[in-house]
Amino acid sequence: MMDINEIMSVLQHRYPFLLVDRILELEPGQRAVGLKNVTVNEAFFSGHFPGNPIMPGVLIVEAMAQVGGVLLLATTGNKGKLAFFAGIDKVRFRRPVMPGDQLITEVTLLKTKGDIGRVAVVGRVDGQVVAEGEYLFALRPDPENQRVAVGVESQEA
Repeated sequence: MMDINEIMSVLQHRYPFLLVDRILELEPGQRAVGLKNVTVNEAFFSGHFPGNPIMPGVLIVEAMAQVGGVLLLATTGNKGKLAFFAGIDKVRFRRPVMPGDQLITEVTLLKTKGDIGRVAVVGRVDGQVVAEGEYLFALRPDPENQRVAVGVESQEA
């Protein structure tokens, strides 16, 4: 389990684009389950859609991707890297996500090869599938960590 502070130590995302509130289960190298509390206070609800607020599909995709990012970055050897989308396949939306829902995302690692990882994602609300698909990630060194490391080495020399 990871709280929001632990998530922010792994992911670079911050409000308003951090779309995972808690990691409920984490088996590094295998699977992760994350939670997003969807509240009426989310800025996107004012325009999507007035009088009938529905979480945009692209943000559901992103919320699920962030759980995938946590899974991949929590795996041994990936600390200090960033997870970038490299592909989105077979994504289907099954029902809307609305204010008051808890979006629970389960991510399962399908395959890794070098710095590329493929995961299966399933988002559920009240046990019903709302979205699912497969994502491809490319893991790359975090330039911010490299600058910090270079700065430390320079000071020691």
